[in-house]
Amino acid sequence: MLTLDDTRLALRFFNFLGLHKNFNHSTMSFCILIHALVNANLFWPASSLLQTLLLRGGLDPREVFEALLDCFEKCDFISSLGFDLLIQSYVQEKRMFDSVLIFRLMRQCELMPQVRTLGEVLNGLAKIRRVDMVLVLFGEILSMGIKPDIYIYVAVIRSFCELKNFAKAKEMIQRMESSDLNVVVYNVLIHGLCKNKRVWEAVEIKNGLIQKGLTASEVTYCTLVLGLCKVQEFEVGAGVMDEMIDLGFVPTEAALSSLVEGLRRKGKVVDAFDLVNRVKKVGAMPSLFVYNALINSLCKDGKFDEAELLFKEMGEKGLCANYVTYSILIDSFCRRGKLDAAIHFLGKMIMAGIKITVYPYNSLINGHCKLGNLSAAVSFFDEMIDKGLKPTVVSYTSLISGYCNKGKLHEAFRLYHEMTGKGIAPNTYTFTTLISALFRANRMTDAIRLFDEMLEQNMMPNEVTYNVMIEGHCKEGNTVKAFELLNQMVQKGLVPDTYTYRPLISSLCSTGRVCEAKTFIDDLHREHFKLNEMCYSALLHGYCKEGRLRDALGVCREMVKRGVDMDLVCYAVLIDGTIKEQDTSAVFGLLKNMHDQRMRPDKVIYTSMIDGYSKAGSVKKAFGIWDIMIDEGCTPNIVTYTTLINELCKAGLMDKAELIWKEMLVSNSTPNHITYCCFLDHLAREGSMEKAVQLHNDMLKGLLANTVSYNILVRGFCKLGRVEEATKLLDEMIDNAIFPDCITYSTIIYQCCRRGNLDGAIELWDTMLNKGLKPDTLAYNFLIYGCCIAGELGKAFELRDDMIRRGVKPNQATHKALSHGASRKFSISTHPVMPEN
Repeated sequence: MLTLDDTRLALRFFNFLGLHKNFNHSTMSFCILIHALVNANLFWPASSLLQTLLLRGGLDPREVFEALLDCFEKCDFISSLGFDLLIQSYVQEKRMFDSVLIFRLMRQCELMPQVRTLGEVLNGLAKIRRVDMVLVLFGEILSMGIKPDIYIYVAVIRSFCELKNFAKAKEMIQRMESSDLNVVVYNVLIHGLCKNKRVWEAVEIKNGLIQKGLTASEVTYCTLVLGLCKVQEFEVGAGVMDEMIDLGFVPTEAALSSLVEGLRRKGKVVDAFDLVNRVKKVGAMPSLFVYNALINSLCKDGKFDEAELLFKEMGEKGLCANYVTYSILIDSFCRRGKLDAAIHFLGKMIMAGIKITVYPYNSLINGHCKLGNLSAAVSFFDEMIDKGLKPTVVSYTSLISGYCNKGKLHEAFRLYHEMTGKGIAPNTYTFTTLISALFRANRMTDAIRLFDEMLEQNMMPNEVTYNVMIEGHCKEGNTVKAFELLNQMVQKGLVPDTYTYRPLISSLCSTGRVCEAKTFIDDLHREHFKLNEMCYSALLHGYCKEGRLRDALGVCREMVKRGVDMDLVCYAVLIDGTIKEQDTSAVFGLLKNMHDQRMRPDKVIYTSMIDGYSKAGSVKKAFGIWDIMIDEGCTPNIVTYTTLINELCKAGLMDKAELIWKEMLVSNSTPNHITYCCFLDHLAREGSMEKAVQLHNDMLKGLLANTVSYNILVRGFCKLGRVEEATKLLDEMIDNAIFPDCITYSTIIYQCCRRGNLDGAIELWDTMLNKGLKPDTLAYNFLIYGCCIAGELGKAFELRDDMIRRGVKPNQATHKALSHGASRKFSISTHPVMPEN
């Protein structure tokens, strides 16, 4: 190795010794040959040899440098590029700190790396975000008198952008000589600005390029489009892409996808569609992601024909739809109840040979459950399993939700246990669905237990879960627990909304704590929580219920100040409260306010007014509202007609009631069972039982008879003492597939007791219990009263004990009957009155 005149021969001899003679070359041999190869401009072999030296291990960067330096000095090599190769090797291996060390060791030895090498170091540091070191090294480079090239400037500008020091980045560009400037430098600055959402500055820089004699590149445009998408300026982004397309540039897939997705999300589906068609002209093929996104939007907008056309276009362009495409179409159809179309596309998916996944089946199961077709949902569930697909928590939860909506809690929980038994963990929606169903079924204890189980499984309840729990406790009157849950919800970082606050406000008002409800609303307003008209309508109802109309009107004024508009419900509550106060002028004042706000009272408000005036005995005013309603062009519905007929019947104004009846028939409003019961009740109260029975037979023919209508007849016969005829109605009800209730039996039991027929009363009682009917307080009181009259005090007290065991609370009448039973000092007026239907 003393002579290196023939460097190639030296390299061959070096490799021969190492490969064939297993000769272990020294570090010095490596270094001498590396320098020799570099001096002979054989850079690739030199770089390869250096990599071999580094892979041998055992040498740290400082030792490698010192070995190279020792050979460099002893052999008087001219070129120092061997040190550059060492720096570049460390950069390639991403050992950036080692590359910096070598640069500084070279500087100490007054060796000058190439500018290109320094650019690689700085850009490598910038990539790992060590921008602090980039700027320090840049200062060292300048102090060495080295003139930076564009590659170094790019690293420095990128570093300033990373530090958000855009003033320095721009200053650095100004320092560059005009001959060194090109669009790449500006692209770096534009990227930095866009990354930090300073898009409009980036746009200005792009627009100013032409004055500097530069032309924006494809990278410039795509960077701007992505930046504009980031700040939701999709329409402007579309304009930039139009300019880009006009120049013949082809947008990147990322820029096109982001812009199409942004336009789609903003509802600009047509613009997105047009954009896709434009980019095809410059040879850009929209990706499958873009097509899927557009199909998804078209389906969501109900534009199924356009979605199918796009689906066909994909095939024509040779772009094969995947399982995502089909899943989007099937899910969209299912969500809109277009289940036949969804099933059709599932068939197309199978025909296309696309691997079926669980997702389209989940959509079909959920779609059928929402339409109440549980048998079809179960059929798809079974088909999915037969195909070897494993149901997910979504599959089970959809079915569970379907059963809950049908009130079939037993089946819902069977599926829940089947799911957990298979190791499929329920999610928040599963628990929320079951908890909501339990509350609806008045199974409060079970709902609370399931909520606790949810927490034990570390399943995080969401806002909907807490809203369900809060509403459930509010309906039970447990406002304290409801507010505890509200606090717990906030502590977990969840944000309450109007669905959270409304039941709390309603519960406070319904329990006579309207002032607390008002304070609660005021506190929320001070904390800048935005409440809607639903929350305020609950407070208005509370005030009106207590007759505090002035306070209610004060709340209305506060609503307006707080930017909450009065809706029809709020006006309906106020009008109802005003009618109860019999303030006619105020009622018409509220109607005027509605008209001033371009709101018209609807059928519900007019019906409520008619009902309110009728119950207050002001039938004339009720008819006045009726006339206004007709004049306003608001057509009465069956509820309006029935409300007026009911009050006329109660007032004994049968001629007017029959007149309204005829008007209803002319208006093609079909009377329902409630309408018939208004006349039936009047006849029964008047003792006209033959006419009542005749009317009831008409109801039977029209399939309008029900338990309530039979109870009216039973009460009428009992009132006339015709208990036998009332009892016969029980058998008739069953023959007509109409089942007696507790009121039916207790009405006859009461009459039996009054006539001293305790045996008959007890026989009816036992029949009622055997049919699974649960007696209420009134029914117990009737029979206890009968036992006391008959001197059966022991039986009376047994009934009292049974009453308590069944969870039915005795009242004052119960205790009075028992305490006076021995003396039999009873009069009809002291006993419970006949139940009315």
